[in-house]
Amino acid sequence: MNSRDSTAQATDFDEVSVEDVSRHFGRRKALSRISFRAPRHTILGLLGPNGAGKSTMLSLLATLMRPSSGRIRYGQHDLAAEQHASGLRGRIGVLGHDLFLYPELTAHENLTFFAGLYGLTDARELAFAALERAGLADRAHDHVGTFSRGMRQRVALERALIHRPRLVLLDEPFTGLDDASAAGLLARMRSLRDEGTIVIVATHDLDLAEGLLDSAVFLRDGRLAESLSRPEALRSTYRAVMARRGE
Repeated sequence: MNSRDSTAQATDFDEVSVEDVSRHFGRRKALSRISFRAPRHTILGLLGPNGAGKSTMLSLLATLMRPSSGRIRYGQHDLAAEQHASGLRGRIGVLGHDLFLYPELTAHENLTFFAGLYGLTDARELAFAALERAGLADRAHDHVGTFSRGMRQRVALERALIHRPRLVLLDEPFTGLDDASAAGLLARMRSLRDEGTIVIVATHDLDLAEGLLDSAVFLRDGRLAESLSRPEALRSTYRAVMARRGE
């Protein structure tokens, strides 16, 4: 076992727990005392209107910022006390609004580059395998700048997964996708869940999320409005939760 494998094993985790987390920006409270947990083999949805705090929560989970209070634990690891924070971050994959792809590079060059950033020694082979999973093996040597939005999204998802993270964070991943691309993304998310990955997705597309989520966390004005396991009739449930008067 090489040093990278040893670090990955030492920083692996079986669940993510958010414990009474708040995040303030000056006087503005973006999140206030949020708690939930997501174990392996789970797709958890962060649901709520614009400004509810979904993206802020994802940034906290991605370790891009720290909570103002409360804590986030990755299994037994607490990032605030973790001596090997970089190893823990190496177990997280993120797909946000910015796809972080280089349009002047080919799809294969992009994925090879990012695999190299994670210290993966078989980067070229991993990149080809990722493009095969994405259904883009025949476009491996084409510049990403020539791709459609859906194709770029598929490459970006494989970028976020190239290092086999335990936790995958997706921020509005269905935006701009056609039906075929959205269906492919749904299938990929389900396969990740089956493999033991923790998937947390912030989305406003309730029709696509219907039947996908193992649990849902509803945010409103930075507060936890409701938390449900195996949510059904998602659109009507969402309307009912958001219609409740705030405390």
